[in-house]
Amino acid sequence: MTRSAVSTTRAPAAIGPYSQGIIADGFLFSAGQAALDPVTGALVGGGIEPETERVMASLTAVLEAAGGSWADVVKTTIFLVDMADFATVNAIYGRFVSDPPPARSTVGVAALPKGARVEIEVVARLG
Repeated sequence: MTRSAVSTTRAPAAIGPYSQGIIADGFLFSAGQAALDPVTGALVGGGIEPETERVMASLTAVLEAAGGSWADVVKTTIFLVDMADFATVNAIYGRFVSDPPPARSTVGVAALPKGARVEIEVVARLG
């Protein structure tokens, strides 16, 4: 198996020993993206809506850097600090995914890095 890292300046740089994404055997496995500004590395302000928009923009950038798009995504996982945000996140997420939508899990968590309220990761089949 060959693995290659995906990197783009349009998504936040890794804040630890991980890659924004890894391509292996034609699949892209993204790191979870939180709502960090790609330039400053700071969490975007304004609540769950701008956070979710930033997360989806970062994931779009990682997909594009890998040569893919949301149409290639087969599985997503959403991590939420507050499940009361589910409907808002779901509405924004729904604007990005293609039909048929990918399989998805949504998990409630106690906390996320840098105080984020939402983090999303994807698996995509490229090509």
